[in-house]
Amino acid sequence: MSEQLIVSTDDKVGICRIDRPEARNALSPDVMEELAGAIEGFDADPAVNCVVIAGSDNVFASGADIRALSRRTAEEARNLPSAPFWGRLAAIETPIVAAVSGWALGGGCELALCCDLIVAAKDSQFGQPEITLGIIPGGGGSQRLARVLGKQRAMELVLTGRRFSAKEAHDWGLVNVVAGNKDWLEQAIALAKQVAERPPIAARLAKQAVLAADQTPLDAGLAAERRLFEQAMATEDRVEGMQAFLERRPAEFKGR
Repeated sequence: MSEQLIVSTDDKVGICRIDRPEARNALSPDVMEELAGAIEGFDADPAVNCVVIAGSDNVFASGADIRALSRRTAEEARNLPSAPFWGRLAAIETPIVAAVSGWALGGGCELALCCDLIVAAKDSQFGQPEITLGIIPGGGGSQRLARVLGKQRAMELVLTGRRFSAKEAHDWGLVNVVAGNKDWLEQAIALAKQVAERPPIAARLAKQAVLAADQTPLDAGLAAERRLFEQAMATEDRVEGMQAFLERRPAEFKGR
C-alpha cells in the first residue's frame, strides 16, 4: 500500500484517500501519478461502478509544492509533470464523487471540480488562490468555475483568490451535498453507492452526455446525447430494466 494514498473498496465503490498530513495533502507529481493510476484501475474494474476521492478531516487537497514551483523557470513550466494528470482524470468514464473536508485550495479545488459530484463538510473551504502568488490556475480551475458559476462569479474568485465556503458553493450549484463535519465521508460514500446501484453502462453513458452539454455547443450536445441513447438501448441492462419495471420487481443489472 502507498504511504501517500489509501485505496479501498466498499461494495461497488472504489475509494481513494490522499494521506499526506505533513504536506497538507499537496498534489505532488508522485501523488498525482498514484491517484491517476488507482482511479484508472477502478475504471477498468467491472466490479467498481463509482469512485470516491477524499482527503482528511482537515484537508481535502492542496496545490503544488510552492517551494518547488518557485524554482522552476518559465521554460520548465511548459512541461510540468502534473500536466498529464488532468487529462487522465478527465478520461475516466466511471462517475467520481469528491468527498471534501477542510481545505480544497488551488489544485485541490481543481481536483474537486474534475469530479462529477461533490459532497462537502459544512466547514470546508474552497478557493483558487494562485493570483496571490503571481500566477493563475493551471489545472482547469478558471475554465470549470466559469462553466459552473458563470463568468462574473468565476472572475471574482480567480481575480481575488478569496476562499469560499461549502454553503456558498452549494448555493451556487457547485456542491451537491453539504454534510456534517463528522459524517462527510459516509455521506459521500452513500451517494456513490446510490450511483453504483444504477446500471453501470447507462451511468457511464449518462456521464458522457452531461459532459457533452458542458463542453460542446447545443447542437453537438444533442447529437452526442442521441448517439449515447442509442448505445444504451442496445444493452441487456436496458431490456432487464424495462422488463423489471413492467413486472414490478427490482432490476438485476449485469453491466452488459
